[in-house]
Amino acid sequence: MLLLQGTQSVLANAQAAPTPAAAPPLRLDSVYALVAARSPRAQAAVALARAAQARVAGASRPPDPDVQLGFMNYTLPSVKPDPALGMTQLQVMQMVPLPGKLSAAVSAARARADAARARATDAAWEARSAAAMAYYERYEAAGSVAIARQTRRLLEDVAEVASAMYRVGDGRQADVLRARVEIARMDEEVVRMGAMLAGATARLAAAADSPPDAVAGASVLPAFPDTLPALETLESLAFETRPMLAAGAADVRAASADARLARRELWPDLQVGVQYGQRRMEMGVDRMGSLMIGASLPIFARSRQLQMREETAAMHQMAEAELTAMRAETRSRLGEVFATLASTRRLRELYRATVLPQADAATMSALASYRSGAVDFMTVIDNQMGVNRYRQELFTLDAAEGRAWAELEMLVGRPLLPQTNSASAFPRAGRGAP
Repeated sequence: MLLLQGTQSVLANAQAAPTPAAAPPLRLDSVYALVAARSPRAQAAVALARAAQARVAGASRPPDPDVQLGFMNYTLPSVKPDPALGMTQLQVMQMVPLPGKLSAAVSAARARADAARARATDAAWEARSAAAMAYYERYEAAGSVAIARQTRRLLEDVAEVASAMYRVGDGRQADVLRARVEIARMDEEVVRMGAMLAGATARLAAAADSPPDAVAGASVLPAFPDTLPALETLESLAFETRPMLAAGAADVRAASADARLARRELWPDLQVGVQYGQRRMEMGVDRMGSLMIGASLPIFARSRQLQMREETAAMHQMAEAELTAMRAETRSRLGEVFATLASTRRLRELYRATVLPQADAATMSALASYRSGAVDFMTVIDNQMGVNRYRQELFTLDAAEGRAWAELEMLVGRPLLPQTNSASAFPRAGRGAP
């Protein structure tokens, strides 16, 4: 029980030791809130989605009419209308699309707006995941620093034992010198781990687009769920709510609408126009009107309209293939992360319940045996360094589980850790996503 309490003390000290006392603890949901409010990439994706949505209204309208005002048959240089032929004309022309073209164009624009919104949501989840990776990297580095400092203190105690035994003639001077060498090595380890902690803090600040002081608190490990959801459940959630897949499905809809529009391009649009003209005569003003109806002739259909059909058919096939590939990649990545998460949880429990208590007991036994002369000094050092590695590995496993949960959340497009639900500002992907 004493050994387990010592291990828990290291875990607590790892959070507080590297950070100034004035800085409040840093929690994952606070980091998520910063990312949701300040991530530049997410904001850029949202702006792009707004731009795509703004194009929908224009796609539902025909081209603007053409208005022409003409002054016909004016003499030069006097700039006066010819008495017999001079005329002022006003002409309005409007292109009337073939039925079905505007609806297909609107469907394509709406689908592209849906895809842009889904990609904005996916960009937000990617920013969230990147911040989580930096957060857990910082947690792991802080734990390594604390363990290195505690190990140094333990080595100083061992060095005092070796020095005391040497003074009374029961030890060797080489043991004292070796203890000092190990203490110097731990000083080097503290410096190296401190640099890693500073780098992780800088990366976390960059991910949250915040100054380092905003993320300077001690990283608090969130409470992970007691049980894992079934892999089949995660797959069904991902296929339903992952923003990347929603964007791919919207791309397929847009390509299908483009193909429908291309099939109608072979039929020309109707041009309708009206014309009003007047000229001043001796008997008064002579007024005239005209009606014009026209259409373009697709004389280059083989190299233009028919090729447009080929292009849109190929783009539709590409969109479907990309969606299939994204689904396969999602399924594969879910399997990999799920396996990593399951093995990490098993290893962590093994370290907590078996490996660390036994390693601590072996270290205490080796120190007692060294005092009685049963083992040499290197056995004590090796056992203590082994405990150091196991405790660092425990922090690594904690961080690995956190990273796995963060990636699972990105893959399924919804929070999976209960305490981060309120901090997430990223809705499900689809037509209703902002």
